[in-house]
Amino acid sequence: MNLIKSPSWLAFSLLAGALSTATVVRADPGSTSVLQIKADETTGRVSPTLYGLMTEEINYSYEGGLYGELIGNRTFKGGTNGLNFWSGTGGAMISVDTNMPLNGALDVSLKMDATGVMTNSPAGIVNSGYWGIPVRPKTAYQVSFYAKAANGFSAPLTVSLESADGKNVFATAEVSGLKGEWQRFDTTLVTKRLKASKDNVLKITTAAPGTIWFQQVSLFPPTYKDRVNGNRPDLMQMLADMNPKFLRLPGGNYLEGRTIAERFNWKSTVGPLEQRPGHESPWGYWSTDGLGLLEYLEWCEDLNIQPVLAVYAGYSLDHEHVNPGDDLKPYVQDALDEIEYVTGDASTKWGAQRIKDGHPAPFVLNYIEVGNEDWFDRSGSYDARFTQFYDAIKAKYPQLQLIATTKVKSRVPDMLDEHYYRSEEDMEAHALDYDAYSRTNHTKIFCGEWATRVGSPTPDMAGALGDAAWMTGMERNSDIVLIASYAPLFVNVSDLIPGGSMQWRTDLIGYDALNSYGSPSYYAQKMFSQYHGDTILVTDSANIPTRLWQPPAKRRNGVLQPRPPAQMIRKIFFDATRDSQNGTIFLKMVNTLGTSEPVTVEISGVTAVARKGKAIVLQAGSPDATNSIEHPKNIVPVEKTMRGLGTDFTKTLPPYSITILELEAK
Repeated sequence: MNLIKSPSWLAFSLLAGALSTATVVRADPGSTSVLQIKADETTGRVSPTLYGLMTEEINYSYEGGLYGELIGNRTFKGGTNGLNFWSGTGGAMISVDTNMPLNGALDVSLKMDATGVMTNSPAGIVNSGYWGIPVRPKTAYQVSFYAKAANGFSAPLTVSLESADGKNVFATAEVSGLKGEWQRFDTTLVTKRLKASKDNVLKITTAAPGTIWFQQVSLFPPTYKDRVNGNRPDLMQMLADMNPKFLRLPGGNYLEGRTIAERFNWKSTVGPLEQRPGHESPWGYWSTDGLGLLEYLEWCEDLNIQPVLAVYAGYSLDHEHVNPGDDLKPYVQDALDEIEYVTGDASTKWGAQRIKDGHPAPFVLNYIEVGNEDWFDRSGSYDARFTQFYDAIKAKYPQLQLIATTKVKSRVPDMLDEHYYRSEEDMEAHALDYDAYSRTNHTKIFCGEWATRVGSPTPDMAGALGDAAWMTGMERNSDIVLIASYAPLFVNVSDLIPGGSMQWRTDLIGYDALNSYGSPSYYAQKMFSQYHGDTILVTDSANIPTRLWQPPAKRRNGVLQPRPPAQMIRKIFFDATRDSQNGTIFLKMVNTLGTSEPVTVEISGVTAVARKGKAIVLQAGSPDATNSIEHPKNIVPVEKTMRGLGTDFTKTLPPYSITILELEAK
């Protein structure tokens, strides 16, 4: 086969042969990089909703993560036998009983056979939580459960928080009054002065023989803002510190489910907890749906952000789809009902239901995403499905912005959701992509899932550098990229073996039952979201170092494609924005090289720049350096006062660093 290549390709091939992938090239060897900021020229406005959150049930993000519930598998539907995280103690035999349901939603129960119990050796049930139950000093834990007993049983139950080895009992309470019909029982466990720990269990035991059935056994610690059925405080505070503007919910594959039957059926996630049947998540474990649609919205309320509501659009992961037309109508109506639940008043059916569920005021809603990753739909039905949703939603709610998950022809969506999971070099290679996006295109961009996938379980510094390079491109073009969110957001790092607590590596925030930490990428996100202006400044550069990079070959439909040609990628990335009210300029610079890099900054279009300013720097000695549950603050931003500034100054960027300069300009 004869391949004809252009002269430019031949020149590049000679360059590729002469350089190793570690060689840094400058247009003018020996000179420093130059960044030019034209402070009196703007290219657009920074989207006020640019930085937000994307979440889904993966890596035990809700169950065993953000959702405050400490009992693992509280409704006995998880695992092959329904007994995940449960065991018997003191000789009690436990099993899942399908003949003794609490109700139609919770249609199984845990049967505890303690007929052989001895008075001096209590028997009962034990829950180990999600890889432990956190016990903290001087803390009140709310316990609730439904129970019934076989005829003749009248003894009390003892509820206790204990260490897993049984050596320490931290708190106990007694519950009495069991009868032959289901009742709800509530009590409080209060700890005294002690050392915080996570290798603990909840026990419910009896000293009298008998048979008892349980359902929806719950243990709640204090929650963020003391919200009933609320969220874990440390994780919520980490999210608040990111200064997000929206939450994409319910997010990703969790919306679709593996099958249509396992989709996020929002109507089954609202109302009393004991009326929520739960469902299998697409990542192989059970979701109780304690964190349902209303709790998502209250999550937004607690962070003072708005929802980006994704509605199920008739496609699920196992390539099941609903045909457009009459078959799709019930799902379109479900979406309209869902919007009504979020925004309706007491005069509407679903607005009244939200009020009944405990939230009188409607929520602010501006964005609706129709489906998720519908480019996987091999039937080609998304264009028609999107059109059916678009027409129905716009007819009733014309003010809402509709987001398509892949390109469509029949309608013009307000935004297109783009997803990117790439290596550090690949992120850097594409960091300028949005610079070339047509400003005449009426469809804006929602970068709904993106991440530099380097590091496990959470990103290392290389991941943070790739992320920061990509974010300079989004921020520099945030008149086009209106909203963006990293994914996945959470990972439980307790059990990292296959089938354990992690299903997807490289996640923003890690935690176990007791502690949590932010990855270097988390701090990069936090920096970018906290420090920016509202206008995008015109910038230019000269003598930026570049490096030759060979993209890896990729598979398409299972077939390995020819390896793409090598390309030169820049190694320093930047963007500049300005606060139109006070004139402050925010300059972001990313040095992905392992060497210190002097950069000359030239600012025009201002009268003066203060000689003293602020620098926020995230830096590591190696691209492999990272944070962990054991070393949560290994890499964190450092704020410094910087002197010697002005309209023309030189700043040396540390190796492997992200630097933000806050410059006071007039």
